[in-house]
Amino acid sequence: MSGRSNAIGRLGEDAAAGYLAARGYEILQRNFRAGRGELDIICRRDGKIYFVEVKTRQQGAPVAPAEAVTADKRRRIFGAATLWLQKNGAGDAPCSFLLLTVQNSHSGAVSIDMVEDFLLW
Repeated sequence: MSGRSNAIGRLGEDAAAGYLAARGYEILQRNFRAGRGELDIICRRDGKIYFVEVKTRQQGAPVAPAEAVTADKRRRIFGAATLWLQKNGAGDAPCSFLLLTVQNSHSGAVSIDMVEDFLLW
């Protein structure tokens, strides 16, 4: 991934974390790595743990953010979430997976959409 792509992704993750916090989610951890898997954001609200994948694209990109979440990516997210739950003694906690798609417009405006339960637990 290029430096520009990393910067865009980081801005998207920051925007997503702010979006979640403003809606009452407590951010527990960001960028948890487990082997080939990574969890962008792990948060909690009302006793439920959410594993969040953030996909950011510039407006007009040839591939929509949600289309970038492949079956392989979903498997890696699930594996990382399982490991996080084990490491944190939270194996019995209710969980869900969120996908936040972040679109940056050329004017600098950001729009965020949330897809709940994009992986079935």
